[in-house]
Amino acid sequence: MSSNDIYIKGFASNEGTKKFRDNAIKKGKSYLHFKEFDDLILSSIGMGTYLGDLSKEDDIDIENALYESVKSHAINVIDSAINYRAMKSEKSIGRSITRLVNDRIISRDEIFVSTKNGYITNDGDYPMLDVWEYIQRMYISTGIIKAEDISSGYNVLNPAYIEKCIERSRFNLKLDTLDLVYIHNAFESWNQDVSKDKFFDMLSKVFEIYEKFRSKNKIRYYGMATWTCFRVGEENKEYLSLEEVCNIAKNIGGADHGFRFIQLPYNLAYSEALFLKNQNVGNEKNLTILEAAERLKIGVFSSVPLLQGKLIETKIPDYSEGLTDPIMKLLQIIRSSPSIIAPLIGQKKMDHVSNNNKISEIPPLSEEEFKLAIEVLTKGN
Repeated sequence: MSSNDIYIKGFASNEGTKKFRDNAIKKGKSYLHFKEFDDLILSSIGMGTYLGDLSKEDDIDIENALYESVKSHAINVIDSAINYRAMKSEKSIGRSITRLVNDRIISRDEIFVSTKNGYITNDGDYPMLDVWEYIQRMYISTGIIKAEDISSGYNVLNPAYIEKCIERSRFNLKLDTLDLVYIHNAFESWNQDVSKDKFFDMLSKVFEIYEKFRSKNKIRYYGMATWTCFRVGEENKEYLSLEEVCNIAKNIGGADHGFRFIQLPYNLAYSEALFLKNQNVGNEKNLTILEAAERLKIGVFSSVPLLQGKLIETKIPDYSEGLTDPIMKLLQIIRSSPSIIAPLIGQKKMDHVSNNNKISEIPPLSEEEFKLAIEVLTKGN
């Protein structure tokens, strides 16, 4: 058996994701639960894999939660990062997808899998090596990076490191082609250490690596997973212009560049994506990041829709008739927002999976319903 035999061939396609939606409808999911972006049909909620211990129990829980979420046809969007649970989340996803394909539940082209790189990480299956010893042995002593390549935010943009991370993610996930790779909280991790011009130069070199991997069909798209840079005002040191980032990608990859997605926090507490007018595109000024993304044909996935569970206990006004479950209320407003493809929700336990995935049986709010809901939710603010 060659090393290539361990990888599942293929990537998310129009035909495959359409097949997934058609089978989902047969299982009682709403047709409108699925959104189209760049010819792909994607579920309006996705599964995130950030939280959890480095335990065998959590490995199995994540594997099974993903298996059931995809098998039920509630979710075909899967999100991870190489540093999530020290690579163990990626490995759980890899085992789950392998089972789903081998059990003929799905074909590879029905699901959209994203991961992130940039942060330093160790390998959780070797707990005797902490992150610093792992980085020293694997990257510094071998000359791949220097110690000064690590930012004060524990992030590395050295192209050689990015290449190694992509290959390792492919191995962990057992996928020949990754649908989407983000550079992970890069500006947040570097803005204290370098000027914006220097950061853009570093980002250009990362985009060159991503375009190289695209040309080899090892990744399909790339993007930026962010925390604050698209949610602050232009005067803030952590601010980035989405148009400027797109222009960097255009300079590297031409008009057909692969920079097509961003990820950012968005929930009822972190509502800047919907309200803060901090972006300009061409002659259009004072756009929100969601409006700018639409103009630039950038897809948006959102993180922490439940604020890691903190919002579940809050009193959420009834903004839609018949919608009473607090989790459904939180997910519904986010997935109904303009330009949002899907909020990414972490789930491991089967009762959470069953409850969270119920949203797939109802359509998102219409544009008019969304406007009315926002009026209800912001009343008095």
